[in-house]
Amino acid sequence: MQTMRRLHTSLMGTLAALVSLAGGIDGQAQQPNPPPPGPMVLLPDQPELEAKALDILKAASAKLAAARTMSFTAVATYESPAKTLQPLAYTVQYDVMLQRPDKLRIVSPGDGPPSEFYYDGKQIVAFEPKADLAAVVDAPTTIDEALKLAYEKAAISFPFDDIIAADPAKDLGPELKLAFYIGQSHIVGGTLTDIVGIANSAAQAQIWIGAEDKLPRMIRTTYFGEPGNFRHTVEFSNWKLDPAIPAGTFSSERALKAKRIKFAAPDGEPTKK
Repeated sequence: MQTMRRLHTSLMGTLAALVSLAGGIDGQAQQPNPPPPGPMVLLPDQPELEAKALDILKAASAKLAAARTMSFTAVATYESPAKTLQPLAYTVQYDVMLQRPDKLRIVSPGDGPPSEFYYDGKQIVAFEPKADLAAVVDAPTTIDEALKLAYEKAAISFPFDDIIAADPAKDLGPELKLAFYIGQSHIVGGTLTDIVGIANSAAQAQIWIGAEDKLPRMIRTTYFGEPGNFRHTVEFSNWKLDPAIPAGTFSSERALKAKRIKFAAPDGEPTKK
């Protein structure tokens, strides 16, 4: 899964775009000093991949990939240093609906400025309702390619990009250093979950996956190169696979009537993966 490599970029890229449109999230001031470095990380010289852990991850990927329509809620929490250099937690909620292969809607009611993202197979529309601003760009013909374009042109991405990909497990491969089964939880997500740990040279992720339905309930990631060793978490709820999708879900007349701004990264420079 791409979660380890993309969660931090996704959170920061999305928030950067929102801050640019709305003038900043209250209380999230720039800090004068970097936080202290994280602890030492130990990784094996050769990959150590438990079959049980990989089987759980692949089953979750297959379950998600098989759904033609899907909706869920994701609440992302990331840590950022306060003036004390100790972490403060910031949260963003996303209400997600998609129809494969070429339709996606992501509505974020907060925290921070509300935002809306629409992809109808032809265009991407990024809309900031309070400011009545919209960025529009012609888009390719799949969700995966549309998300790639949104990231490269406007630094827009989401901490669940890999969850909604056509093949969520495609990056389980050579870069993976560790995959291990941790146990089960009766608490996370209000259901029985299997807990899996994975790590590569950049990050460690702990993933809670429904033991029966194979759906992700929580992903918690730590990035080895990030000062402060802060944690980033995404919690998933309200899962619906193959629901009926109402007409008009993947477009917004209000967004298309809003004042247009350039579909570009906040600093005006393109982003490359």
